[in-house]
Amino acid sequence: MPDVPLRYRILVGISLPLLLLDQLIKFYIDRSFALYESVQVIKNFFNITYVRNRGAAFGMLADSSLRMPLFIIIAIVAGGAILFYLHRMTDEQKLGATSLALIFSGAIGNLVDRIRLGEVIDFLDAHWYGHHWPAFNIADSAITVGVGLLLLDMWREDRRKKRKGTAD
Repeated sequence: MPDVPLRYRILVGISLPLLLLDQLIKFYIDRSFALYESVQVIKNFFNITYVRNRGAAFGMLADSSLRMPLFIIIAIVAGGAILFYLHRMTDEQKLGATSLALIFSGAIGNLVDRIRLGEVIDFLDAHWYGHHWPAFNIADSAITVGVGLLLLDMWREDRRKKRKGTAD
C-alpha cells in the first residue's frame, strides 16, 4: 500500500479494528446479558453492566423527539469533517491522524447502534463503591482518547510554532 498516504492507512488501520471490536462486544453483551445485568470485575471499582442509552453523553436529549435525526446528522457531519481534515493533513502528522481515526471510529460505532437499535449499548461501568460514572462503551472510549490526543497534538503544534517563531 505504498501509494496510499500514511494518514489514510492510519485511519483504516485504527478505525476498522476498533469498529469491529466495538460492534462484536456490543453484540456479545446484547446476546449474553439481560438488560441491567451486572458482573463485578474489580470490586468497588469496575463492572460489566448492560445498559442502553437513548441520549447523548450522560443521557442528554434521551427523551427528545429530535434525538435520532439530530444524532445521525451530527455523526455524519462529524465524520465528513474528520475526513476533510484528515485529507488536509500531511503524513508527518501521525498523532493528529491517529486522534481523528479514534474519534471517527467511535462516532461510527455509536452511529451503527443508533441506526440499528435506536439507542446505544453501553457496558463499561466504572465506579467508586456506590458512586458510578455513567456507563460507556468502546466507541465512547475511542472518542475520549481521540479528543485527548487531538488536544495534546494541538498543544504540541502550538509549542512548536512558538519555538520556531522565537528562533527566527
